[in-house]
Amino acid sequence: LLTIWNPTETQQDTDLSELVLTFSEMLGLPPILVHTDFVLVNWKKKNPQGNLEPIVTLPGGKSTVGFILVSLLAEKVAAPGLKGLRRAFASILANRKALSTHKIFIFLELPTEREEGLVYWKDNPVLPEGLLYEGLCEEPLAYSGGSAAQSSTLHAFDELLGIQHQKESGKTSGFLHRMRKYMPPHHQAFIEEIRSVPRLKDHVLSSGNQDLQSTYNKCVAALSELRTYHITLVTKYIVIAAKKAKNNISQTTSPPSFLEVVGTGGSRVLKFLKSVRDTTKEAMIQL
Repeated sequence: LLTIWNPTETQQDTDLSELVLTFSEMLGLPPILVHTDFVLVNWKKKNPQGNLEPIVTLPGGKSTVGFILVSLLAEKVAAPGLKGLRRAFASILANRKALSTHKIFIFLELPTEREEGLVYWKDNPVLPEGLLYEGLCEEPLAYSGGSAAQSSTLHAFDELLGIQHQKESGKTSGFLHRMRKYMPPHHQAFIEEIRSVPRLKDHVLSSGNQDLQSTYNKCVAALSELRTYHITLVTKYIVIAAKKAKNNISQTTSPPSFLEVVGTGGSRVLKFLKSVRDTTKEAMIQL
Protein backbone atom coordinates (compact mmCIF):
# COMPACT_ATOMS: atom_id res chain seq x y z
CA LEU A 1 0.00 0.00 0.00
CA LEU A 2 1.63 3.25 1.11
CA THR A 3 4.99 4.17 2.56
CA ILE A 4 6.41 7.66 3.07
CA TRP A 5 10.15 8.18 2.71
CA ASN A 6 10.46 11.97 2.94
CA PRO A 7 10.35 13.02 6.61
CA THR A 8 9.32 16.55 5.61
CA GLU A 9 6.11 15.33 3.96
CA THR A 10 3.31 15.05 6.50
CA GLN A 11 0.30 14.92 4.19
CA GLN A 12 -0.90 13.31 0.96
CA ASP A 13 -2.87 15.10 -1.76
CA THR A 14 -6.57 14.40 -2.14
CA ASP A 15 -6.39 12.11 -5.20
CA LEU A 16 -3.73 9.86 -3.73
CA SER A 17 -5.41 9.86 -0.32
CA GLU A 18 -8.74 8.80 -1.82
CA LEU A 19 -7.09 6.05 -3.86
CA VAL A 20 -5.14 4.66 -0.91
CA LEU A 21 -8.02 4.77 1.56
CA THR A 22 -10.48 3.24 -0.92
CA PHE A 23 -8.27 0.27 -1.72
CA SER A 24 -7.30 -0.14 1.93
CA GLU A 25 -10.95 -0.32 2.90
CA MET A 26 -11.58 -2.93 0.19
CA LEU A 27 -8.72 -5.06 1.53
CA GLY A 28 -9.63 -4.54 5.16
CA LEU A 29 -6.14 -3.22 5.91
CA PRO A 30 -4.84 0.13 7.24
CA PRO A 31 -3.69 2.69 4.63
CA ILE A 32 0.00 2.09 5.28
CA LEU A 33 2.63 -0.48 4.36
CA VAL A 34 2.07 -3.58 6.55
CA HIS A 35 3.51 -7.09 6.85
CA THR A 36 0.92 -8.44 4.39
CA ASP A 37 1.91 -5.93 1.68
CA PHE A 38 5.65 -6.06 2.22
CA VAL A 39 6.07 -9.82 2.78
CA LEU A 40 3.09 -12.16 2.36
CA VAL A 41 2.03 -11.08 -1.14
CA ASN A 42 5.27 -9.43 -2.24
CA TRP A 43 7.14 -12.27 -3.95
CA LYS A 44 7.64 -14.07 -7.23
CA LYS A 45 9.97 -16.69 -8.67
CA LYS A 46 12.93 -15.52 -10.72
CA ASN A 47 12.06 -18.40 -13.05
CA PRO A 48 9.76 -21.46 -12.67
CA GLN A 49 12.48 -23.44 -10.87
CA GLY A 50 14.37 -20.48 -9.46
CA ASN A 51 14.74 -18.64 -6.20
CA LEU A 52 12.30 -16.09 -4.85
CA GLU A 53 12.57 -12.35 -5.21
CA PRO A 54 10.35 -9.45 -4.10
CA ILE A 55 7.90 -7.93 -6.58
CA VAL A 56 8.36 -4.50 -5.03
CA THR A 57 11.27 -3.33 -2.90
CA LEU A 58 12.35 -0.08 -1.24
CA PRO A 59 15.62 1.87 -0.98
CA GLY A 60 18.31 -0.20 0.70
CA GLY A 61 19.42 -2.55 -2.07
CA LYS A 62 20.29 -6.13 -1.14
CA SER A 63 19.68 -5.31 2.50
CA THR A 64 15.98 -4.64 1.94
CA VAL A 65 15.63 -7.65 -0.35
CA GLY A 66 17.21 -9.82 2.33
CA PHE A 67 14.88 -8.39 4.97
CA ILE A 68 11.82 -9.24 2.87
CA LEU A 69 13.01 -12.74 1.96
CA VAL A 70 14.01 -13.68 5.52
CA SER A 71 10.52 -12.74 6.72
CA LEU A 72 8.94 -14.61 3.82
CA LEU A 73 11.00 -17.76 4.44
CA ALA A 74 10.00 -17.69 8.10
CA GLU A 75 6.35 -17.78 6.99
CA LYS A 76 7.07 -20.54 4.48
CA VAL A 77 8.83 -22.91 6.87
CA ALA A 78 6.04 -22.43 9.41
CA ALA A 79 3.52 -24.09 7.06
CA PRO A 80 4.00 -27.62 8.52
CA GLY A 81 3.42 -26.15 11.97
CA LEU A 82 0.16 -24.58 10.80
CA LYS A 83 -0.97 -27.97 9.50
CA GLY A 84 -0.20 -29.46 12.92
CA LEU A 85 -2.11 -26.58 14.49
CA ARG A 86 -5.13 -27.43 12.36
CA ARG A 87 -5.03 -31.07 13.47
CA ALA A 88 -4.72 -30.10 17.12
CA PHE A 89 -7.55 -27.60 16.67
CA ALA A 90 -9.80 -30.32 15.19
CA SER A 91 -8.90 -32.68 18.03
CA ILE A 92 -9.88 -30.12 20.65
CA LEU A 93 -13.23 -29.51 18.96
CA ALA A 94 -13.84 -33.27 18.75
CA ASN A 95 -12.76 -33.58 22.42
CA ARG A 96 -10.60 -36.57 21.62
CA LYS A 97 -8.41 -37.84 24.46
CA ALA A 98 -5.75 -39.11 22.06
CA LEU A 99 -4.87 -35.62 20.89
CA SER A 100 -2.71 -35.41 17.80
CA THR A 101 0.93 -34.95 18.84
CA HIS A 102 2.26 -33.14 15.79
CA LYS A 103 5.21 -30.96 16.73
CA ILE A 104 5.80 -27.42 15.58
CA PHE A 105 9.43 -26.79 14.66
CA ILE A 106 10.47 -23.56 12.97
CA PHE A 107 13.86 -22.94 11.44
CA LEU A 108 15.10 -19.61 10.10
CA GLU A 109 17.91 -19.51 7.57
CA LEU A 110 19.68 -16.22 6.94
CA PRO A 111 20.26 -15.55 3.20
CA THR A 112 23.76 -14.50 2.17
CA GLU A 113 22.36 -11.30 0.62
CA ARG A 114 21.98 -9.81 4.07
CA GLU A 115 24.60 -7.13 4.66
CA GLU A 116 25.15 -6.11 8.27
CA GLY A 117 26.05 -2.51 7.52
CA LEU A 118 22.99 -1.94 5.33
CA VAL A 119 20.20 -3.63 7.26
CA TYR A 120 19.72 -0.55 9.43
CA TRP A 121 16.91 1.39 7.73
CA LYS A 122 18.55 4.83 7.75
CA ASP A 123 15.78 6.14 5.47
CA ASN A 124 12.96 5.08 7.80
CA PRO A 125 10.80 8.24 8.22
CA VAL A 126 9.66 9.86 11.42
CA LEU A 127 6.03 10.97 11.48
CA PRO A 128 5.31 11.54 15.17
CA GLU A 129 2.12 13.47 14.44
CA GLY A 130 0.78 10.99 11.91
CA LEU A 131 -0.09 11.59 8.25
CA LEU A 132 -2.83 13.92 7.00
CA TYR A 133 -4.91 12.39 4.20
CA GLU A 134 -5.90 15.61 2.45
CA GLY A 135 -9.58 16.06 1.67
CA LEU A 136 -10.64 12.97 3.61
CA CYS A 137 -9.85 13.83 7.22
CA GLU A 138 -9.17 16.96 9.24
CA GLU A 139 -6.68 15.44 11.68
CA PRO A 140 -3.55 13.38 10.88
CA LEU A 141 -3.95 9.61 11.13
CA ALA A 142 -1.28 7.60 12.93
CA TYR A 143 -0.53 3.97 12.07
CA SER A 144 2.18 1.48 12.93
CA GLY A 145 4.38 0.49 10.01
CA GLY A 146 5.13 -3.01 8.81
CA SER A 147 6.43 -5.35 11.50
CA ALA A 148 6.97 -9.07 12.04
CA ALA A 149 4.69 -8.57 15.05
CA GLN A 150 1.92 -8.50 12.42
CA SER A 151 2.67 -12.11 11.42
CA SER A 152 -0.58 -14.07 11.72
CA THR A 153 1.44 -17.28 11.99
CA LEU A 154 3.12 -16.46 15.29
CA HIS A 155 -0.10 -15.10 16.79
CA ALA A 156 -1.84 -18.36 15.83
CA PHE A 157 0.86 -20.42 17.57
CA ASP A 158 0.64 -18.24 20.67
CA GLU A 159 -3.13 -18.67 20.87
CA LEU A 160 -3.01 -22.43 20.33
CA LEU A 161 -0.34 -22.94 22.99
CA GLY A 162 -2.06 -20.58 25.42
CA ILE A 163 0.88 -18.17 25.66
CA GLN A 164 -0.12 -14.97 27.45
CA HIS A 165 2.07 -11.90 26.87
CA GLN A 166 1.12 -9.74 29.83
CA LYS A 167 4.39 -8.41 31.23
CA GLU A 168 5.33 -4.75 31.62
CA SER A 169 1.85 -3.87 32.95
CA GLY A 170 0.19 -5.16 29.82
CA LYS A 171 2.23 -3.03 27.38
CA THR A 172 3.61 -6.07 25.56
CA SER A 173 0.21 -7.71 25.34
CA GLY A 174 -1.41 -4.45 24.22
CA PHE A 175 1.10 -3.87 21.45
CA LEU A 176 0.82 -7.42 20.09
CA HIS A 177 -2.97 -7.40 20.13
CA ARG A 178 -3.00 -4.01 18.41
CA MET A 179 -0.87 -5.52 15.64
CA ARG A 180 -3.72 -7.92 14.83
CA LYS A 181 -5.63 -4.98 13.39
CA TYR A 182 -2.93 -4.83 10.71
CA MET A 183 -3.61 -8.39 9.52
CA PRO A 184 -6.02 -9.44 6.74
CA PRO A 185 -9.56 -9.81 8.14
CA HIS A 186 -9.70 -13.58 7.54
CA HIS A 187 -6.39 -13.99 9.39
CA GLN A 188 -7.82 -12.08 12.34
CA ALA A 189 -10.92 -14.29 12.26
CA PHE A 190 -8.78 -17.45 12.22
CA ILE A 191 -6.82 -16.33 15.29
CA GLU A 192 -10.01 -15.40 17.12
CA GLU A 193 -11.48 -18.82 16.30
CA ILE A 194 -8.46 -20.51 17.88
CA ARG A 195 -8.85 -18.21 20.88
CA SER A 196 -12.52 -19.16 21.27
CA VAL A 197 -12.06 -22.94 21.68
CA PRO A 198 -11.06 -24.74 24.91
CA ARG A 199 -7.37 -24.18 25.66
CA LEU A 200 -4.98 -26.78 24.29
CA LYS A 201 -2.86 -26.60 27.43
CA ASP A 202 -5.85 -27.47 29.63
CA HIS A 203 -6.64 -30.38 27.33
CA VAL A 204 -3.06 -31.64 27.53
CA LEU A 205 -2.92 -31.28 31.33
CA SER A 206 -6.22 -33.08 31.87
CA SER A 207 -5.14 -35.98 29.65
CA GLY A 208 -2.55 -37.10 32.20
CA ASN A 209 -0.46 -38.28 29.24
CA GLN A 210 3.20 -37.45 29.89
CA ASP A 211 4.19 -38.08 26.27
CA LEU A 212 1.57 -35.58 25.17
CA GLN A 213 2.73 -33.08 27.79
CA SER A 214 6.33 -33.55 26.68
CA THR A 215 5.33 -32.91 23.06
CA TYR A 216 3.49 -29.75 24.10
CA ASN A 217 6.64 -28.57 25.89
CA LYS A 218 8.70 -29.24 22.75
CA CYS A 219 6.35 -26.99 20.79
CA VAL A 220 6.71 -24.22 23.38
CA ALA A 221 10.49 -24.71 23.46
CA ALA A 222 10.69 -24.47 19.65
CA LEU A 223 8.80 -21.17 19.70
CA SER A 224 10.98 -19.89 22.53
CA GLU A 225 14.15 -20.85 20.64
CA LEU A 226 12.88 -19.03 17.55
CA ARG A 227 12.35 -15.89 19.60
CA THR A 228 15.79 -16.19 21.15
CA TYR A 229 17.27 -16.46 17.65
CA HIS A 230 15.25 -13.42 16.60
CA ILE A 231 16.74 -11.44 19.49
CA THR A 232 20.21 -12.42 18.26
CA LEU A 233 19.40 -11.20 14.74
CA VAL A 234 17.89 -7.93 15.94
CA THR A 235 20.91 -7.27 18.14
CA LYS A 236 23.36 -7.88 15.30
CA TYR A 237 21.56 -6.37 12.35
CA ILE A 238 19.46 -3.60 13.93
CA VAL A 239 20.72 -2.49 17.34
CA ILE A 240 24.46 -2.62 16.62
CA ALA A 241 23.95 -1.10 13.16
CA ALA A 242 21.81 1.68 14.67
CA LYS A 243 24.53 2.51 17.20
CA LYS A 244 27.05 2.76 14.37
CA ALA A 245 24.74 5.16 12.54
CA LYS A 246 24.34 7.32 15.65
CA ASN A 247 28.11 7.58 15.85
CA ASN A 248 28.20 8.77 12.26
CA ILE A 249 25.70 11.63 12.11
CA SER A 250 26.70 12.38 8.53
CA GLN A 251 24.66 9.35 7.45
CA THR A 252 21.43 10.97 8.64
CA THR A 253 19.97 14.46 8.86
CA SER A 254 19.51 14.13 12.61
CA PRO A 255 20.29 11.60 15.35
CA PRO A 256 17.87 8.67 14.80
CA SER A 257 16.22 8.82 18.22
CA PHE A 258 13.19 7.03 16.77
CA LEU A 259 15.23 3.82 16.83
CA GLU A 260 14.46 3.54 20.53
CA VAL A 261 10.78 2.83 20.02
CA VAL A 262 9.13 -0.59 20.13
CA GLY A 263 9.38 -2.50 16.87
CA THR A 264 12.27 -0.47 15.44
CA GLY A 265 15.51 -0.85 17.34
CA GLY A 266 17.54 0.04 20.41
CA SER A 267 17.35 -1.06 24.04
CA ARG A 268 13.55 -0.80 24.26
CA VAL A 269 12.96 -3.25 21.45
CA LEU A 270 15.35 -5.75 23.07
CA LYS A 271 13.46 -5.44 26.34
CA PHE A 272 10.22 -6.00 24.46
CA LEU A 273 11.49 -9.05 22.55
CA LYS A 274 12.96 -10.61 25.69
CA SER A 275 9.62 -10.10 27.44
CA VAL A 276 7.85 -11.95 24.61
CA ARG A 277 10.43 -14.75 24.73
CA ASP A 278 10.21 -15.06 28.53
CA THR A 279 6.40 -15.25 28.60
CA THR A 280 6.65 -17.96 25.95
CA LYS A 281 8.90 -20.01 28.26
CA GLU A 282 6.44 -19.59 31.12
CA ALA A 283 3.88 -21.67 29.24
CA MET A 284 5.98 -24.82 29.80
CA ILE A 285 4.32 -27.62 31.77
CA GLN A 286 6.19 -28.79 34.87
CA LEU A 287 6.71 -32.53 34.47
